Amino acid sequence: MPEGIRDKVVILGMGCSRFGERWESGPEDLMIEAFDEALADAGIGKDEIDAAWLGVFFQEQSTGKSGLPLSQALRLPNIPVTRVENLCATGTEALRGATYAVASGAADIALAMGVEKLKDTGFGGLPERTKGTVEDLWLPNSTAPGSFAQLASAYCAVHKRDMGDLKRAMAHISVKSHRNALNNPKAHLRREISDDDVLNAPMVAYPLGVLDCCGVSDGAACAIVCTPEVARRLGRTDAVAIKALQLAPSNGVEFSNDAWDGGHTLTTRIAAERAYREAGIEDPKKAIDVMEVHDCFSVTELVLMEDLGLSDPGRAIDDVLDGRYDHDGAIPCQIDGGLKCFGHPIGASGLRMAYEIYLQLNGRAADRQLDEPSIGLAQNLGGVPNRNVASVAIYGLNNLTR
Repeated sequence: MPEGIRDKVVILGMGCSRFGERWESGPEDLMIEAFDEALADAGIGKDEIDAAWLGVFFQEQSTGKSGLPLSQALRLPNIPVTRVENLCATGTEALRGATYAVASGAADIALAMGVEKLKDTGFGGLPERTKGTVEDLWLPNSTAPGSFAQLASAYCAVHKRDMGDLKRAMAHISVKSHRNALNNPKAHLRREISDDDVLNAPMVAYPLGVLDCCGVSDGAACAIVCTPEVARRLGRTDAVAIKALQLAPSNGVEFSNDAWDGGHTLTTRIAAERAYREAGIEDPKKAIDVMEVHDCFSVTELVLMEDLGLSDPGRAIDDVLDGRYDHDGAIPCQIDGGLKCFGHPIGASGLRMAYEIYLQLNGRAADRQLDEPSIGLAQNLGGVPNRNVASVAIYGLNNLTR
């Protein structure tokens, strides 16, 4: 069995741009905004970075296909830069590359950057990509809202739950995220909404209304990672450790036979099981203090609570309505506002989630700070329920004084 990366890599510094309709800024500006914060946080010079990873998804409409946009925008000292993409887990994929480089000994300090500039494209949703064989044969004319609306219907059918109860829980999720975002100056949408606002919003794909869907925005986030030894040398005893970083892509089972019931995300369950094992977590319900999950739609967040093992099968509706995942609940979720209020610039989202967990664990989340969390989880889901890639990352405090 591979031994994994637990505690072999720590986050030395992180940065995040303001997300939103950044008409005045290009992707280079957003990357610089995030990088300047991360570099100052890490307390190092950029000439100390050994390698970098750039996560961009819609490269034709946004930033470019190579690593040069990052190298040139940040004036990096001719170090290797690798551009990656992996659907909505692109930002986490950049972090995975940097983390593995440090864990392997190939780099002492590495940079992960995720960025996406979508508003300038003029698309109301995500841009259309050139389709390949799988999309043409299996998913013709599919949309993200339509696909996740089917997840909602399947969830109710599998667990014999009433759609009205699910819609009320979905509304609670959206209201919760908007309330949390009021305390986050970097969030795109900072306006409180009510349950009635959500339930009466124009329908997009039943049962998903407009306020059940995350928006399109521009943004960037980055992390500087290093070995624990480097962190000690720099006097950073508060560096946050990466306890686990797991990735699970679909292999075709979901849409090629009847083994999948349509009411859950198989890849999240697999990635979560691996991540808990890597991090040494036996009971996630007791271990996880704060989390960020891929709430592209409100129903997605709800279903993910079960896929991550935090709610019992069929009980996420009740847990959501009982406030289990609220700011003052047992396991606060989307404490920064989530995708719902940040929007979803694809390349940046995974690192933006890590940024919030990093701030919370270090006690630096200002007005939204929780009471001394020590273990945080971030989860991405890229694609649609029957064809996707899921990532689960676990972060924790590490005493580097020893």
